[in-house]
Amino acid sequence: MSTVNARGIILLAHGSRDDRWREPIEAVAARVTALDPQARVVCAYMELATPDLRTASAALIASGARSLRVVPLFLGMGKHAREDLPLQLEALRGTWPNVEFQLTNIVGEEPELVDLLARIATKS
Repeated sequence: MSTVNARGIILLAHGSRDDRWREPIEAVAARVTALDPQARVVCAYMELATPDLRTASAALIASGARSLRVVPLFLGMGKHAREDLPLQLEALRGTWPNVEFQLTNIVGEEPELVDLLARIATKS
C-alpha cells in the first residue's frame, strides 16, 4: 500500500483480558480489508487490551495515513461512546492537526446492524 495519503480505518472496541474476545473484532478487520484493500485497517481498544486509540492512530499516521476513520464497535451508546471517545478524538486532533479524524456512529445505531441482529434472533 502506498504510504502517501493513505486512509486508515480504526475499529474501536471495548476490550477484554480474554484473548478470545478479540477474535470477532479481528474477523471484522479482515473483512474490511477484503472489501477495501486500499485502506489500512487496525483494531484498537478502550481498555483491558492493546493497542489503545492513540497508539493505533500514531501507527497509522507514521505509516502515512492522513485520514483516519474511527468506527466504534459498540451496540449501545454508553459512557465510552458518549463521553470518553469524543474527548479522545479532540486530543488526537490537537496532537495531529493535519490529519482528518472522522468518527462514525456506533455500529449499534446503524439500521443494517439492527436488522441483522433481528434476523439472527428469529432464524431457526
